[in-house]
Amino acid sequence: MILVTTRMKVLSEKRLELSQTLTSLSDSTRMEKGCQSCDFCQSIEDENQLFLLEEWDTRENLMTHLKSEHFKVLLGAMNFLQEPYKRMFHTVFYPKGMGKISAGNKRQNLIRLSSNL
Repeated sequence: MILVTTRMKVLSEKRLELSQTLTSLSDSTRMEKGCQSCDFCQSIEDENQLFLLEEWDTRENLMTHLKSEHFKVLLGAMNFLQEPYKRMFHTVFYPKGMGKISAGNKRQNLIRLSSNL
């Protein structure tokens, strides 16, 4: 799975317009092949700090999304920002045996896992 986090600091006078655009684009993105989730969020500490959080099943489906027409609309909406956006890509994997952790040994397994990273 690939997680994509896009952090945006919007101009206050453009916040509503960008929020509406992101809401619409999130709906379209959720319909794309391979999109596991797409959420648009706002910081509780700074109303001009916006986030787009996406989960994709494969790199190929993510790359198709990045070439889509509605993604180009998102890039155009970046003109409403105070500063350049920050986008991070994270590859998530599930180590063998992680699904078998019980409540009694979670802490021990987490400590072991973190020391092996």
